Amino acid sequence: MTADSETRYPDIEIYLAKAPMASLNEWLGMAIGAEPLTPVGKGKWRSSGLVGEHAIPVLLMERAADGFASLWFDSAETPWPDDAACARAAARHLGSEVRCSLGGWQPGDEPDRFLRVLPDGREEEIHWPDSGQ
Repeated sequence: MTADSETRYPDIEIYLAKAPMASLNEWLGMAIGAEPLTPVGKGKWRSSGLVGEHAIPVLLMERAADGFASLWFDSAETPWPDDAACARAAARHLGSEVRCSLGGWQPGDEPDRFLRVLPDGREEEIHWPDSGQ
């Protein structure tokens, strides 16, 4: 394991307040060369991208939490080292609020601590779903 891979998350998951399919497909195509998302069940969409020689499986789950969609990248080889970097990129491109966990979760950690990223670059720590946001 390289020093760089030790600092990367094994996967990335962000939560999108809005997930307009055209904008999302455009962003995924630009970021990881992904094909357009295709339906694989009620409210589930899949795609796959490529970063270098590494396949990046993608899963979108509509209405995953409090009206937010979950976007999951099942790889440590994404262009982003962690969820927060991905959330920032998504918020800018999609022009919408994006949330993510505040770090890798371990037993005993506070599970409701999230980072709320707005498209204008503002960020704040929130407790979700109890945040009332």
